[in-house]
Amino acid sequence: MEFQHVNVKLFVDGDLKIDLERFIEIFHGWVSEQSVDELLVDVADYRHVPNGPGVVLVGHEADYAVNNTGGRWGTTYNRKARLDGSNADRFGQAISSAANACLRLQSAIDDGQTLRFRHDELELTINDRALAPNTPETFAAIEPELRDFLKLVFGNDDFALEHNSNPRSLFGVSVKAAKPFDLAGLVEANS
Repeated sequence: MEFQHVNVKLFVDGDLKIDLERFIEIFHGWVSEQSVDELLVDVADYRHVPNGPGVVLVGHEADYAVNNTGGRWGTTYNRKARLDGSNADRFGQAISSAANACLRLQSAIDDGQTLRFRHDELELTINDRALAPNTPETFAAIEPELRDFLKLVFGNDDFALEHNSNPRSLFGVSVKAAKPFDLAGLVEANS
C-alpha cells in the first residue's frame, strides 16, 4: 500500500505561552524568504476557531500550522502534493519537515523557555481517506513499515503505536517513545 499526503504533528511541551500573532509574523517572514523546500504562498489566521487550525502557513506542496486540533497545541506539517519514493521516504520527509519547523519556530522565539516541544511523542496522519481509510486493515498494513522506519529513526524499538480508530477521523497513529528523541536528529536522520 502506498501512503501519500503524510502529516506529522509535534506537540508543544506544556502550555502555549505565546500570542498566536507572533506566529503570523514568523510565517510571513518564511513566505518572504521562501526558506523551506516547498513553495510558500500565504498565511491564514484561524485563531477564532476553538481547538482548530490556529495559524496556517499555506504552501503549494505542503502547509505548516501551529494548531490546537484535538485540544493540544503543536506544529503540524501537512504534505499535500504527491511525493516519489517509498513509504519510509515519505514518513521521513514529513517528520524531518515537522521537526525542522519546530526548531525554526523555537529559534525565532529565541528565549529557550517560551516555546518548547515534546521529545517523546508525535502524531502521524494520512490525509487521504481514499488511500488510507481509517480502518483496522489500514493500521495492519502500515504498522510493520512504520515500526521498521521508527526503529531506524529512534535507534531503538522502545515506543508504542496507538491507532486512532474513530471512523470519522483521518487515519492516524500516535507514537509514544520511551526514550526522548532529538528534534535536530529527526531532521538529520530523514534529510
